[in-house]
Amino acid sequence: MIIDLVTLRSSPYAFKASFTPEEINLESENAELKSPANIEGTLSKRIVQADVDGEISAVVNIECSRCLQMVDNNLNFPFHASYIAPENLSEAKETELRDADLEIAPFDGQHIDIRELVREQIFLNLPTQVFCSEDCKGLCPKCGANRNLINCNCEEKEIDPRWAALKNLK
Repeated sequence: MIIDLVTLRSSPYAFKASFTPEEINLESENAELKSPANIEGTLSKRIVQADVDGEISAVVNIECSRCLQMVDNNLNFPFHASYIAPENLSEAKETELRDADLEIAPFDGQHIDIRELVREQIFLNLPTQVFCSEDCKGLCPKCGANRNLINCNCEEKEIDPRWAALKNLK
């Protein structure tokens, strides 16, 4: 879905869209979209920028941080994004960024691609850690087996060679 700002008659402009997982390719080994991504929001056209506010909901299949099994994670979050034409951006090569500058993206001044906005916002709102369960045992550091599925019986009492000399102090 592309919104053409030139032909946009009313501001704010309310919109609603849904994108299939095939339309929004996350291009990630750790996460993939499992359900349609739904967006509902408003676009406000200003003199030198356009602001988009709304809410996105989707189900993302993401790796467990401990055992690497894929887990469904429901995402539902509000967002705010501002678009500004490149001619209105600062030309200074060294400029200190403020927190508000991180929400500003350049665009051609005429079109805003809502599909790309949804993709970016999903990436920005992916959790940093996801666990398949609270008591996930993770992977064995020796053999790499998933401890939730099998008990590998690897020896856990092996001493780190850097600390082995301290064992003789007793």
